[in-house]
Amino acid sequence: MFDELDDGPRIAVWTVLGIIALLLFGLLGGLGIRALNAKAGAGQAAAGLSTTAPAVVVIEEEVILVDEPLVGDVAGTLYFDFASATLPADAAPVIEAIKAAADAAPGQRLVISGFHDATGDPAKNAELAKERAKAVRAALQAAGVDASRLVLRKPESTTGSGDDREARRVEVRSAP
Repeated sequence: MFDELDDGPRIAVWTVLGIIALLLFGLLGGLGIRALNAKAGAGQAAAGLSTTAPAVVVIEEEVILVDEPLVGDVAGTLYFDFASATLPADAAPVIEAIKAAADAAPGQRLVISGFHDATGDPAKNAELAKERAKAVRAALQAAGVDASRLVLRKPESTTGSGDDREARRVEVRSAP
């Protein structure tokens, strides 16, 4: 009769002891791993190797797209290959001409507009046009144009003159 009443406290005591044992094993295991890592770090330092991991900094570039009418003089147009955001091989002279136009009008912004045709998935086309415009912006920055003067305009679908090459273009305009 008394054995039945003792089961509750006995279970509670064993549960508490089990939790304490798990905590001790976890603590000892953590200390053991820490000691092994410290020993490995000391071995690397003795060998002349760095004991700290290199810092990796990822800067997510904020892309702001403006939605304004196409105004201003066209400073240059680049035509891209099908389904590609890689600058074309003949981009260098166009980039230099755009930079010269930027240098001639220091108070003006350069609005970079990516275009795509109306066929296929509109979302994928718009993303490709944006990537093309970003590639042109990066090339202009590399050429020495101040990034604060470069503005990306929202991608636009175009039928152009019916030529597919016309739809795969990026225009750069000088705008106030």
